[in-house]
Amino acid sequence: MTSKSKLLLGAAILAGWIGLASAQDADPTNMVRGGLQVIQMVDQGKIGELWDGAASVTKKRVARPEFVRQVEASRSPLGAAQQRTWVSVNRQMVGNEDTDLAGQYVNVEYETRFANASNRVVREMTSFRLDRDGTWRLSGYVLR
Repeated sequence: MTSKSKLLLGAAILAGWIGLASAQDADPTNMVRGGLQVIQMVDQGKIGELWDGAASVTKKRVARPEFVRQVEASRSPLGAAQQRTWVSVNRQMVGNEDTDLAGQYVNVEYETRFANASNRVVREMTSFRLDRDGTWRLSGYVLR
C-alpha cells in the first residue's frame, strides 16, 4: 500500500467513525465508539494510520514519526489490554488566540487494565476536534 493510499485509508476510517456533524451534534455514543476504535488501532500498532487521519491541528503540532514514538513509548510497556470500560465523554469549546487550536473538542476516557500493570487501572483518553469541514477527527491519545 502506498503512503498516499494509507493516508486516504486513515482519513476514511476516522471520518467513518465519527461522521459529519455540527458542534451541537457530538453524539456521545458515536464518540465512545470512535474512541474505542482509535484505542483498538493503538492496540494493533496502527498508530501511524491514526496520525494519517488526524485533525489538521494535530498534524501541524506533531510530526508523524514523533506521534508514533510518543504513543508507542507510553503504551508498549503496559502490554495487552485485559479489560476496558468507558467512563466519561466531555465536550468543550476552546477559545484561543491561536485559531488553529480554538474550536470544539470531545474527550472520551476509558479505564483499562493492562497485562503488565494489572495492579492498577490506567486511564486512556482519546480526544477529537471538529475540523473546519464539519468532520470530527482525532486530536490526541494519552494515558493517565
